[in-house]
Amino acid sequence: MHPSWMELLAPEQHRIDSIFQTIAQAQFLPPREQVFRALDLAIDDVRAIILGQDPYPTPGMAEGLSFSTSQESMAMPPSLKNIFREYSDDLGLPMPRTGHLGKWCNSGVLLLNRILTVQPHAPLSHQGIGWEVITDRILQRLSESDVPIICWGGQAKEAAVNNGFASHAIFASPHPSPLSAYRGFFGSKPFSSVNKYLLQSNREAIDWNLEAH
Repeated sequence: MHPSWMELLAPEQHRIDSIFQTIAQAQFLPPREQVFRALDLAIDDVRAIILGQDPYPTPGMAEGLSFSTSQESMAMPPSLKNIFREYSDDLGLPMPRTGHLGKWCNSGVLLLNRILTVQPHAPLSHQGIGWEVITDRILQRLSESDVPIICWGGQAKEAAVNNGFASHAIFASPHPSPLSAYRGFFGSKPFSSVNKYLLQSNREAIDWNLEAH
């Protein structure tokens, strides 16, 4: 975790300790050293947010970044395949070869899940144990800076609204899951829309190209 988050999260340290005590009684994903990986990005370097729900529950996939898979993972979740399809259609870029989204972090994109851990093979198993309080604090802080936030799914949009993001800074669509992607995710152009918003706000556009060197 970058030191810039320490002061913000200090009042929640007791809650964080309690959560880890609770989940340590069984296996959880991602590995403990990666739970706060999204926060390796300094607060002042965050230029956009992609808000996820909780980590991939398949062992070997989750790495602490929303929607991203580890560099070692050979599998690609269906939702991420749909994200890449929209990415390619929206930006005219080739389909990425891996599911690792670390280059987006390097460009100032905070890949944050509202729930930071999950029990293997049990989606949303750590819902309501306290992570939402901590990530809401993060979102509230970033909403004050008018950072654009990409929300895929109703729960993500609700979280953005409840944590103070202005409507013009919320880029929402249905979730990229195969169950909902055809209801408006495809064609939503989230990446180019965020860049247009940033440029109109006299801020630098994000380099979304995952294949760039």
